[in-house]
Amino acid sequence: MLWRGASSLRASTPASGSISNMYAVNLARYQRYPDCKQRGLRALPPLALFTSKECHYSIKKGAAFLGLGTNSVRVVKTDERGKMVPEDLERQISLAEAEGAVPFLVSATSGTTVLGAFDPLEAIADVCQRHGLWLHVDAAWGGSVLLSQTHRHLLDGIQRADSVAWNPHKLLTAGLQCSALLLRDTSNLLRRCHGSQASYLFQQDKFYDVALDTGDKVVQCGRRVDCLKLWLMWKAQGGQGLERRVDQAFALAWYLVEELKKREGFELVMEPEFVNVCFWFVPPSLRGKQESPDYSERLAKVAPVLKERMVKEGSMMIGYQPHGTRGNFFRMVVANPALTQADMDFLLNELERLGQDL
Repeated sequence: MLWRGASSLRASTPASGSISNMYAVNLARYQRYPDCKQRGLRALPPLALFTSKECHYSIKKGAAFLGLGTNSVRVVKTDERGKMVPEDLERQISLAEAEGAVPFLVSATSGTTVLGAFDPLEAIADVCQRHGLWLHVDAAWGGSVLLSQTHRHLLDGIQRADSVAWNPHKLLTAGLQCSALLLRDTSNLLRRCHGSQASYLFQQDKFYDVALDTGDKVVQCGRRVDCLKLWLMWKAQGGQGLERRVDQAFALAWYLVEELKKREGFELVMEPEFVNVCFWFVPPSLRGKQESPDYSERLAKVAPVLKERMVKEGSMMIGYQPHGTRGNFFRMVVANPALTQADMDFLLNELERLGQDL
């Protein structure tokens, strides 16, 4: 079973991880205030939901789309590795209540977009339990780690979540798009929250079990059968095959880290715990000049130049971004099962070649 500790699961296959996160917010709101389906925002007091500063942007976008407003999203501090700080979550909940808002949901992240951080789910679940809050885990990126016996400890506590977003099209590389929303609820909450009982589509007197008609549970009407991609891949690869795929990604990421450390001009942002390898390439002109007042400013300009060069040459594609007070750095995400150690060596060699004149 993918989600350990859950005796019964209900799953939906939204269009993306962003939609999965939005569904979770809507379900949590409906569970607490079911009148909002008919009466809208008039049925609601000021609400507050909580997520870390490293969360995916879809949390705030979903709050805006659902009429809660981005101000309803309370941002919780993270530690130096990008993990949510449970003590600050407690503080933010108390602050929201003191300001007259009603807390209703916490969105934790398993596998943040940039640093690949995994929030401490057990501690966060304890906070949610004390305050009666819905716990959602955005595991769109990191959820597939559960398939690995070696690395699944990163998601300890996920079995206590009320909802989990998971994207097999990310780490497992299922065909785009393939997303799942897993729910603890067994009371048909999805149908009660989203259903419209359109009799011209969802007739209740069909000759088969109408519970098979899942369309009324979701916002979309016409759509593809995205879950078939996951089923076919799992059937072909097997659980052990998918586990090897995850373990291979970790092993290759660690190989890249060790090779990066051996070379002059490469600097890790931090030791990764996932397959997000974040680093700077320090060109020859900046080496040994870390004390220069304009060092950080000049270093931040390197990644965009190298990105332009690699794209125009067609040799590779690596993302970069700033992060907090850090200037632009590369983020190599090791997920493609076709990658090899030779590819990691090529990546480093190519950066050296493209940046030798900088």
